[in-house]
Amino acid sequence: MTQDSPFSYRPIGIIRSPYSRRIDAPHQSTVVEGTETGNFAEATLDLHEWVEEKALQDLAGFDRIWLIFAFHLSQGWKSSVKPPRGGPKRGVLATRSPHRPNSLGLSAVELVTIEGRRLHLRGLDLLDGTPVLDIKPYVPYADAFPHAKAGWVDELDAKLGRGFAPGARKFR
Repeated sequence: MTQDSPFSYRPIGIIRSPYSRRIDAPHQSTVVEGTETGNFAEATLDLHEWVEEKALQDLAGFDRIWLIFAFHLSQGWKSSVKPPRGGPKRGVLATRSPHRPNSLGLSAVELVTIEGRRLHLRGLDLLDGTPVLDIKPYVPYADAFPHAKAGWVDELDAKLGRGFAPGARKFR
């Protein structure tokens, strides 16, 4: 393999979400200020037929899961972007912008129930039709680092309040 070798991925399923346009969705899955209802979004992930139900065995005991997905509506990428929280442009790899070199996203969502190949989810920021490439269980002791430094985000937290993040710009 060389540094330019392409990878190809086959989506395991598709998100069915109340958000059809980027402007309607929150910038982070846990931020619902500015959305139409002000509540965490309810959505489903419908796995494709080729994904056997057995692949979901033992997942029902987890409160949260990681979704690895493609920003399927992203058009190209930029080396620096303006974060929704404000401030100067930042290097794209220091942000969660959808305008990334490989258009991959990661989101920790609440797993409500599983019915066959359908996962019922709550608290997500993905658009309707988003292709999901993989699922991984959220494991608190390995995935949560509450005292980790967050670079420029810590500076904004000091200025705007910890955890401040805008919701959708304006619901339409």
